Amino acid sequence: MSTTTIESALLLVVTSATAGLVGSFIVMRRMVLAADALSHVALPGIGFALLLKIHPLVGALFALLLGTLFIWGIERRARLPVETVVGVVFSGALAVGSLMTSGDELIHALLGKPTQLGIAELVIALAGSTGVVAFLALRWRELLVSLVSRDIATSIGIRPWSLELQFMIVFAVTVALGVRYLGVLLMGSLVIIPAATAKHVAVSLRGTVAVAVGLAVTSMALGTWIGAATGRETGPPIVLVAVAFFLLSLRKRAFV
Repeated sequence: MSTTTIESALLLVVTSATAGLVGSFIVMRRMVLAADALSHVALPGIGFALLLKIHPLVGALFALLLGTLFIWGIERRARLPVETVVGVVFSGALAVGSLMTSGDELIHALLGKPTQLGIAELVIALAGSTGVVAFLALRWRELLVSLVSRDIATSIGIRPWSLELQFMIVFAVTVALGVRYLGVLLMGSLVIIPAATAKHVAVSLRGTVAVAVGLAVTSMALGTWIGAATGRETGPPIVLVAVAFFLLSLRKRAFV
């Protein structure tokens, strides 16, 4: 196995495992629709990156972080539901991104297409994933308390608004890490579908997280193989594998 293949496999595992981990909290916090729409905000960033001839990951991450701060600020000041704000931002971002990219570039940005992996991208992915895991490990208790009741969280010194912003930033980083494989249109699916499947079959929080991570990694691996074997973009096969696991879970539940 070549060094490039090993690096690509490592990036695949790290990205998908992070998606499954973050997805568990997304599903529990009932942010599924908002999270899926937020992932599309990366498209204008990819468009700018292509125009400036810099790595698309940089553009995607910048756009996602900027969009996250904008959404959080508007939601807090206008007191609008997060789904409403995300919906507006998503529509505008998709329109701007579509204007800035065309042809194969647009298809690859939307659906994903792995290219030759560079050392810098691997380092960024590992650093980003490590940061996401560290945040969730350190703020696990605060996230759970905030999930149960914002009033209780406030009473014990937790700042729900600040915690929500931090979590949205973590989600933005997770989406940026997976853009090369699934594109902005489908990356949210890898975060959401394995976690939804895990929530359906698991009976404990730890079980949900473990199953979500396992399904995300398996879906990424099988989908990537199918995409390579058929000469298609990797995004759709990965999502279809995840959907297949979800449909299978409807026949059997509550085992972890």
